[in-house]
Amino acid sequence: MFVTPAIGKLVRAAARVTKHGGSAFPGKIVESVDPGFLTRTLAQLPLGVVLVSGTNGKTTTTRMVSSMLSDLGLKVFTNPTGSNFVRGVVSALLNEVNLAGKLDADIAVLELDEAYAVHFVKQVKPRYALLLNVMRDQLDRFGEIDTTAKLLSHVAEATTGTVVLNREDPRIAALAAKVPAGTQVKYFGLADDLRHYFPSDDDMATTVSVESGAEKTAQTRSGLRGAAPELPADVTLTAVGDHEATFNMDGQDYSTAVKLEGVYNLYNAAAALAVVRAVMTNAAAQSKAITNANACAVSADELIAAVSRVTPAFGRGEVINVNGSPVELLLVKNPMGFRLSLASFSPAGADTMIAINDQYADGRDMSWLWDVDFTSLRASGVNMVSGVRAWDMALRLGYDQVPVEQVEPDLERAVTTFVTSNPGTRKHMYCTYTAMLKARAVLGGITEVSDAGVGR
Repeated sequence: MFVTPAIGKLVRAAARVTKHGGSAFPGKIVESVDPGFLTRTLAQLPLGVVLVSGTNGKTTTTRMVSSMLSDLGLKVFTNPTGSNFVRGVVSALLNEVNLAGKLDADIAVLELDEAYAVHFVKQVKPRYALLLNVMRDQLDRFGEIDTTAKLLSHVAEATTGTVVLNREDPRIAALAAKVPAGTQVKYFGLADDLRHYFPSDDDMATTVSVESGAEKTAQTRSGLRGAAPELPADVTLTAVGDHEATFNMDGQDYSTAVKLEGVYNLYNAAAALAVVRAVMTNAAAQSKAITNANACAVSADELIAAVSRVTPAFGRGEVINVNGSPVELLLVKNPMGFRLSLASFSPAGADTMIAINDQYADGRDMSWLWDVDFTSLRASGVNMVSGVRAWDMALRLGYDQVPVEQVEPDLERAVTTFVTSNPGTRKHMYCTYTAMLKARAVLGGITEVSDAGVGR
């Protein structure tokens, strides 16, 4: 419908003025009046759609893929605020199309929630899919972990060009069997000596440290895979350091400095590299249809240079300066994510805050906190615990003998007190999703915070 963009833009403007409806509200209206808008608009893209999904790391990896493709010369449309459901994508499109419905982009890179990805692929078949992992995250929404894997299998079945899978997650790797004939399958993976940093869901056990879990992790993976030979990875993360990483492609190691925070983001970078490599390789055959035809022929060195320039997504290792203190916002959603964050950010010489909410976007069931080992915080303690589930979090820390200095359920008061105390001291804020958004908004009232379209 020719009038759809005008209707959507009008609804968006009215919502902003009246402050009624969220960022996805215009998308809800457009879905009602023009159900074909999403399919019709994304069909314009000469390189199609990259769909990124999985339990952990979607927003960060989507940002990486988008940033790298843009850096390599493509015009990219994405949903940068993490509005990862279908009407959120529609709302994001309304920001970019002109009144004639034209979308000026070569490719779309879209983060989709596992459940909403199923609805999306019924309307739009992605040309590329990047499937990251399945963890016991928000079981109150999806039920058993195999249900989540089944949701992602629909994405694999619908993808027309290349599916990129996590070799180290048995449930994700098994989705290769669901990929249709004619669609390529590629993998990203880890060197053997890094696998203990990234346990699969079956490797997780209550209060097992990263170091002591290494042997168990290797044994569990071996049992799940049986005697099958190791799958070949298109990109392998082979070494990690302080803002450094080494990736192997085609048998050659490439080392680079990175701006990303945390070892888990370096594995996300391997995933991003794998799908970007697939996109740029296939784009060369369509160079005449692309805005910058010279962008298609890229070397491994250019890919590595692109990943070195990627900055963290909001709340995912983002650093905000407050009165001389670097405040690091660290999103935690499940045992593996929290565990890896704790392993990546040493508490020595830093103040620590943990903020736990249990709103729908966080997951109502916070029992997963008992599957996180907090003993690394014993020596330093936790300066502030906040959020709706502040007292539950304080109790959990008590069981691991971690001293807690202050419990303040009011998140605004807690953030203000925490970041203004001990000026000049590095601060780590571990937050669930809605707590992170609120904390970011509070910080925006204290200091300059970049506009990510959320939490303001």
